[in-house]
Amino acid sequence: MDKHACMSAIICTFAGKLDTFMWTRPWSFKEGFLIGGGLLIAGLALQLSAGPVAWSAFAWPANGIAMAAFLAIIAIIYMLRRRIYAFQFLGAYQAAVPAMVYAVVLTIIMGLTRQTPGGTWFSDMLSFWPFVLTYIYICMILGVIILRRLMHLGSWRRDVPFMLNHLGLFVALTTATLGNSDMQRVKMIIATGQAEWRALDDKSMVKEMPLAIELKRFIMETYDDGKPKRFASQIQIFTKSGKNIETTVDVNKPYEVDGWKIYQYGYDTEMGAKSQVSILELVSDPWLPLVYAGIYMMLAGALVMLLQGKRS
Repeated sequence: MDKHACMSAIICTFAGKLDTFMWTRPWSFKEGFLIGGGLLIAGLALQLSAGPVAWSAFAWPANGIAMAAFLAIIAIIYMLRRRIYAFQFLGAYQAAVPAMVYAVVLTIIMGLTRQTPGGTWFSDMLSFWPFVLTYIYICMILGVIILRRLMHLGSWRRDVPFMLNHLGLFVALTTATLGNSDMQRVKMIIATGQAEWRALDDKSMVKEMPLAIELKRFIMETYDDGKPKRFASQIQIFTKSGKNIETTVDVNKPYEVDGWKIYQYGYDTEMGAKSQVSILELVSDPWLPLVYAGIYMMLAGALVMLLQGKRS
């Protein structure tokens, strides 16, 4: 027997033993970690071949279509779970726990690394394919578990907090992910006596806004040593819907109008308190209320569990 034939025999024997060892039913944590690891490898392959996730391609209505398709896939997986064992496995904790372990590790890396859009893999985790695929996998597992519980509702004492916690997490994760492409963050430089309707995006591209802002007065309070204590802008806002609003925007006290939050961002540092220019940051995140709804559901679930614990 030549070298190649011998090597092939060894590989086939090893693969056969590995298949017997790893994929015997019922699947366990080993298979769960292997599936999660496979997603990481697939994500790295996508990252190297196609580049980072292009969230701009998922702007509305594409993200709405993606959400509907994702929910349909979850429903199909649930309906075929008795025919396809892999689909049945998605509803087991042996699949959920490894997925959470991978997600926690990636999230810790994200927390320890300064996030810069367009940066390296770990510094732009929201566009890193392994990170995105891992969270999609978790949402799929959550969806299957929620659907299974919905079809077999029993005692409200168990089911209500369960549904609030799991459904809340599902809503928060999916809407935060898909809504990322619709979030807009721009800078607007305004001056006294002139309404401005143009702003600059993160690529320094000029963007026409659905509202115009005029600086009425720049406000600055200083400490005894001259360092800024507070700076704010008294502004007038004109919207396409005909609103004419006069308000004051502080650093940590934004004003919200027509879906836009207006933050005080900067000013002419050379002029200081006499600045005739103010820099505002305008943020629009239309999916944020849904993210908050998911978070409030989880908090409500935790509260129900606490109240039930006190009564028992």
